[in-house]
Amino acid sequence: MKLINNTNIYTAQQNILVAVDCIIFGFDSKKLKLLLFKRKVEPSKGLWSLIGAFIKNDQSIDDGAKQILFESTGLQDIYLEQLKTYGDVYRDIAGRVISVVYYSLISVDKFELESVEKYDAHWFDLDDVPELIFDHGQMVSDAIKQLRTNAKHQPIGFNLLPAYFTIPELQILYESIYQRELDARNFRKKILSLDILTKTNKKDKSGSKKGAFLYAFNKEKFDELIAEGLNFEI
Repeated sequence: MKLINNTNIYTAQQNILVAVDCIIFGFDSKKLKLLLFKRKVEPSKGLWSLIGAFIKNDQSIDDGAKQILFESTGLQDIYLEQLKTYGDVYRDIAGRVISVVYYSLISVDKFELESVEKYDAHWFDLDDVPELIFDHGQMVSDAIKQLRTNAKHQPIGFNLLPAYFTIPELQILYESIYQRELDARNFRKKILSLDILTKTNKKDKSGSKKGAFLYAFNKEKFDELIAEGLNFEI
């Protein structure tokens, strides 16, 4: 059988750029928030945008996402998951750009006000997100849907909390993700039955004199349960 030489298919002239955009969700113990940046280049300079950049020729997509996140926020080793790829022909008015989108989850206190100002960024409540450039609004909408789906089966919410937290704070977080109220008694019973929290002798007394005990996430225990087929849905 005669082989066809297809070497020339790699030299086809296509002016297509590949970019990475990062959606950064944060939690401030009261509401789920989205971190947005003022775009620094044309087109649409000065408008609100997700943080993103083009991938370098010698860089993998995952490494590019990590680098963009670090250079834009100073944060590293945080939760980062690929969402999907956006490739509409006319999605970027400046040219043909395919964007691979990731979303990350952080506790707001890890990205302090000083850092926000340094990177020309701002935290927005999810119900107060301004108009975004290009198709970034659709990206955020898709990420929220994926976050809600994942939160039913994975403990991703713990990435949005400080090291120590109260059960009411954890409930508020999941209510923010699902955008609905949860019964306090059922939530507490469910979360404690999973045995993935370590109770400390510390208390948060900001809400009352009696205070509420602080807990920490036990990742080792959770990993064991996942291996056994745990269903994390709350």
